Amino acid sequence: MSDAPATLESPWPVRLLSTKLKEYIDRLGTVWIEGELTQWNVRNGNVYGKLKDLDQDVTVGFNLWSSVFARLGQDFSQGDRVVALVKPDYWVKGGTLSMVVYDLRHVGLGDLLERLERLKRQLAAEGLFDAARKKPLPFLPHLIGLVTGRDSDAEKDVKKNALLRWPAVRFRTVYAAVQGDRSAAEVTAAIRELDADPEVDVIIVARGGGDFQNLLPFSDETLVRTAAAAQTPLVSAIGHEADRPLLDEVADLRASTPTDAAKRVVPDVSDELVRVQQARTRMQLRVTGLLNHEIDRLAQLRSRPALSTTSWIVDTRAEELTRYVARGAELAERAIERAENTTRELTARLRALSPQSTLDRGYAIVQTGGHVVKSTDAAPAGSPLLITLADGALDAVSSGRHAPSKGEK
Repeated sequence: MSDAPATLESPWPVRLLSTKLKEYIDRLGTVWIEGELTQWNVRNGNVYGKLKDLDQDVTVGFNLWSSVFARLGQDFSQGDRVVALVKPDYWVKGGTLSMVVYDLRHVGLGDLLERLERLKRQLAAEGLFDAARKKPLPFLPHLIGLVTGRDSDAEKDVKKNALLRWPAVRFRTVYAAVQGDRSAAEVTAAIRELDADPEVDVIIVARGGGDFQNLLPFSDETLVRTAAAAQTPLVSAIGHEADRPLLDEVADLRASTPTDAAKRVVPDVSDELVRVQQARTRMQLRVTGLLNHEIDRLAQLRSRPALSTTSWIVDTRAEELTRYVARGAELAERAIERAENTTRELTARLRALSPQSTLDRGYAIVQTGGHVVKSTDAAPAGSPLLITLADGALDAVSSGRHAPSKGEK
């Protein structure tokens, strides 16, 4: 085998490159890696699978030969979190690189529980588990959003029991993987999709139980935070009493099973009809009792002397009314008499002060030029005069100041 550098004029054959790659890779040692089993296929005693990083979307394929598989003594399946002792192996004929597993173990339960406990404490410190933030469920949801596995028993249980209780209820179902590496992402996307639908009144996430490993996706931090941030009330119906995933803690309601979720989300129409009838009966009894009470009160009032014989009011007040009428007539007559006397006195005074009375006694009023003559100088000789007497007026002409005769004073 030549170690001369490859050039354009003297290139290496493919087998040489493949051989050198294999020699180099064979010198690499083994290493322990941790991840989640996303593929586990057993063929002829050998296992061909894939291992996914727990935090990043990075996957590596591996081969587990039958000799190693036989001595593992544990059961593995898709979705398990494991640690594996691997060594890279280059297949010269096919030109592929794979990881050969020399040992495979489940991740220690204590380690998983410690991680979950740290996340649980963090979420609790942020208040995501507080009862005050949990939203009440609607009394009668018209449209229920359901997140579950396709053709799952959980879906059948929820729909069957909900429709038995209230046949008019409707569902919008979004199917998602409920175990395995795709579970957390698909359930998270389904919750967001249903939460964005304004017609959905409540969301149910349902799964028919499972072991601790299979329930781990429902403690995924992104999924849990998405459920906590949802504006639509959310019900967790994972269906496992022993192991409570973190989704149960942030959900607005935790149901023990999918059947329990249907019963707690949808009211029983027969029970509600009974309650309505009971309420109507109570209302009728209350109204009837109130009316009977008021009828009795009216009867008691009518039986009192004051209302049973109404003429007593007139009889007891007749004499008093007669006295008041007489007294009123007397006072009116006195008032009229006083007014007549006052009128006569005013009339006499008016007549005494009237110029007509003065004229009736023989006096006259002399005017010239529209003015009353008060002195002889006001009516010189030749001035026209108007002399007003008691029964009329005379026209005259002034002849000047009167010279009294000897017999006049």
